[in-house]
Amino acid sequence: ARVLVKEGFVVLPYTSDDPIVARKLVDVGCPAVMPLGAPIGSGQGLRNPYNLRILMESVRVPVLVDAGVGTASDAAVAMELGCDGVLMNTAIAAAQDPVRMARAMRRAVEAGRDAFLAGRMPRKLYANASSPLEGMVAGITAAPGGALARGHDALGIE
Repeated sequence: ARVLVKEGFVVLPYTSDDPIVARKLVDVGCPAVMPLGAPIGSGQGLRNPYNLRILMESVRVPVLVDAGVGTASDAAVAMELGCDGVLMNTAIAAAQDPVRMARAMRRAVEAGRDAFLAGRMPRKLYANASSPLEGMVAGITAAPGGALARGHDALGIE
C-alpha cells in the first residue's frame, strides 16, 4: 500500500478486521479501509463485530465491510455498528432471486444506518418496565368482550 500511495494511487485496501493493521494502512495514506466480515464468498455474516467496533474507533477514515455478507440482516448489523458502507457481490449474485436480494440489501443498509444514527437504547442486564406507570388513567379495565369498564364491578370481581 505504501508504494502504491507514493506512486499516486488511491488505495482502498481489503484487509482483515485487525485494528492495528487498519491503523497502519491509514498511516501510509489509505483513505479508507475495507475489513472482511467473514471469509470472502462465505456468506457467514459478521464473525467478529467486536473487532469491527474497535477498528472503527482506531481509524478516522471510512470503514467499508467487504466480504462475508450473506443476507440483508448481515448488512444491517454492519451499518448498525457504524460502518460507512458494505460492499457485496456473492450474496446477491448467488441468491435465488438476485433482484429481490439486491433490494433487500439496499433497504437493510438504509435501515442499519438509520438505527445507528438514531442511537440504540442501552443494553441492560435486567428487565425494566418500558410502559409508563405515571399518567395512566386509574380504574379503567377491560371488560369481557373488550369493552372498557370502570373498576372491578364490571368484570364481576368484588
